[in-house]
Amino acid sequence: MSLIQTSHDVLNLTLAFCALLLSALIAWFIYYMVMVVREMFKAVHGVNEKIEKAGAVIDSLKEKIEHSTSYLLLIGEGVKKLVEVMSKAKAKKKSK
Repeated sequence: MSLIQTSHDVLNLTLAFCALLLSALIAWFIYYMVMVVREMFKAVHGVNEKIEKAGAVIDSLKEKIEHSTSYLLLIGEGVKKLVEVMSKAKAKKKSK
């Protein structure tokens, strides 16, 4: 008993082989697309992490600048008082 007896059997075997090959190619294509989407997700996630880190650095710098400006005001007032004391000392020296 032979598997292939008529041309119709050859056609059926060819169609079965083509369906199998098409199914394998579709499965490979779906796998490839899933891997591409996965890599894109990783890239987007990495970019989001970097943006969050940059935002944290900017917030930290902003906070440091705000604190340093309050210190600068105190330093400015101290220098102003020092200049006043020095000018009074000079005035006393000149009057002597």
